Amino acid sequence: MDFGHSPRAQEYIERVSTFMRDHVLPAEDAYHAQLTGLADWRQWRQPAIMEDLKAKARAAGLWNLFLPDPHHGAGLRVVEYAALAELMGHSTMAAEVFNCNAPDTGNMEVLHMYGSPAQQDRWLTPLLKGEIRSAFCMTEPEVASSDATNMQATAVPEGDDIVINGRKWFSSGIGHPHCQILIFMGLTAPDADRHQRHSMILVPLNTPGVKIERMLPAFGVYDEPFGHGEVVFDNVRVPRENIIAGLGRGFEIAQGRLGPGRIHHCMRNIGAAERALAMMCERGDTRVAFGKPLNQLGGNVDVIANARMGIEQARLLTLKAAWMMDTVGVKAAMSEISQIKVVAPIMAQQVLDAAIQMHGALGVTMDTPLTALASYVRTIRLADGPDEVHRKVVARFELARQRAARGAA
Repeated sequence: MDFGHSPRAQEYIERVSTFMRDHVLPAEDAYHAQLTGLADWRQWRQPAIMEDLKAKARAAGLWNLFLPDPHHGAGLRVVEYAALAELMGHSTMAAEVFNCNAPDTGNMEVLHMYGSPAQQDRWLTPLLKGEIRSAFCMTEPEVASSDATNMQATAVPEGDDIVINGRKWFSSGIGHPHCQILIFMGLTAPDADRHQRHSMILVPLNTPGVKIERMLPAFGVYDEPFGHGEVVFDNVRVPRENIIAGLGRGFEIAQGRLGPGRIHHCMRNIGAAERALAMMCERGDTRVAFGKPLNQLGGNVDVIANARMGIEQARLLTLKAAWMMDTVGVKAAMSEISQIKVVAPIMAQQVLDAAIQMHGALGVTMDTPLTALASYVRTIRLADGPDEVHRKVVARFELARQRAARGAA
């Protein structure tokens, strides 16, 4: 395995790093000042500064960097994009600037890989241009959604239509004022094989029967302007051509969607940890207590050393998973993908907690990016599968490997 950056990747790293330094990080305060701070998503507006930044990023050729298709994206391999995702992880607002934010990246990947030409023309094209936003409606409040086969919301064929009923929540992105399309995952064939019972359906947000009931706060914050909505689907009718790829293919699509997205999340977590470590070191060098800089007090040198080692370990494991996706495919990399999904957020959470501690009372305020980054990395331990599910996957692969080794011996 060679994790050295290709010349193409190195060029993008330098360009994205420069753009982050010159444009994104200086705009953070203005961006947050333009948010309403209200629970009522109907009053949310896209900060004007975000549209300015998006226009600059697109003009600079730093757009849709996550897509490996050179016709629609930058044509980067997963391992090449991983370094760029890490840079974007330094700020919670950065990914949207480059049109690389979840859940739109995953939804664009679904439409790119599985969408019909008509679906791509109607929805993928404006998403790729950053003109609209989207949401993914999968998790349900009444069941343990960590086991997606539990989903009870239905998408039933009826003549030329699909009739959708059910309740979803934590539908991320649905509060965005530019959100226009939802990907809904629902039960279509309850008697089929457990992984062929569900389908993914495209549902325009303005379809009759779709009702957003509220936005769910995470750690008291509504993640404006994207939000995490609780949504009711009451006899929602959409045409059969809104089915993605075909009935019963929901799990197949989900696996294709989640592999790259987990790499993106983990690398952004590593980027968040890098920023936290830099802030922690600067604070410790410049803040004096009991006659000494904080970095010379107690076990703070150990804290800094452990943070560096944890970041390096998580990055190497994530790059290995990305390299495997590029070389042997998602299925062969399932154990490694699950490993990083556990390791990277926990590491980032620990580093951010240490940085908050070093900043004292300031660390728990909104005057630094630390609390927003800490909230983000903590929620990632639930998004795209909780730690426990990923540990189960890792153990299953490891037991199979060990049993096969004993059998061969």
